[in-house]
Amino acid sequence: MIALLQAEWFKLRKSKMVPIILAGPMIGLFIGLSANLEDNMQGIEINEWYISLFSMNLTYALLFLPLISGVFTSIICRYEHQSGGWKQLLALPVTRGKVFVAKYILIMLLVLAMQILYLGSIFAVGIVKGYTDSFPMEIVWKSIVGGWVATLPLVALQLWLSIMFKSFAAPFAVNVIFTLPSILAVNSERIGPYYPWAQPFSMMYIGGNTDDVFFVPWEQVLTVVGGGFILFFLGGYYYFQRKSI
Repeated sequence: MIALLQAEWFKLRKSKMVPIILAGPMIGLFIGLSANLEDNMQGIEINEWYISLFSMNLTYALLFLPLISGVFTSIICRYEHQSGGWKQLLALPVTRGKVFVAKYILIMLLVLAMQILYLGSIFAVGIVKGYTDSFPMEIVWKSIVGGWVATLPLVALQLWLSIMFKSFAAPFAVNVIFTLPSILAVNSERIGPYYPWAQPFSMMYIGGNTDDVFFVPWEQVLTVVGGGFILFFLGGYYYFQRKSI
């Protein structure tokens, strides 16, 4: 497994991943610096850091986090879809299951790296704007880790689609089609809690109950995120096991 992870990482190093990883945090940084919600919050007792979190999470968690995670999955399967790459890879003494798991683990590590960089963007916005309130570390970490956990089922589904389609654009187009309606889904009490593409925003939105694990009820984490992860991961895993190469 370690050798597989090293091989996948070597291929990704040739894919110019750094600009893609930086894209989301940089957009969040730009939004945080350009938003002037502080003027609208005068007279309201609220931690200054929350103001930036509200504006940054709205775009980053709702659109760019699920979209960029889809780009990761498309890139990680690109080499195998070219010139019989799957046959060359599976001719090695490795199992299909380990290949699938290795690709999934590496994508989740990339998403985690992007989340940590996004945390740096949040801190940078506060420094530039001169916030004097204490940094809400516990709340921010809940948002960062919660957003990462929320991508578990999305990455599993996107990896499944990336293995299924040879075209780089096809799985990304599917991801875009289902990401855009999340803008409406998050405003629905009936659909929002169960729509997979809305979960990153729900679990990063600090307006929820801060006593919950990720600002959303624990039952929602288990049923929607956990259940979606099991369904999509096993679906992609068994599809890859039976896929004709």
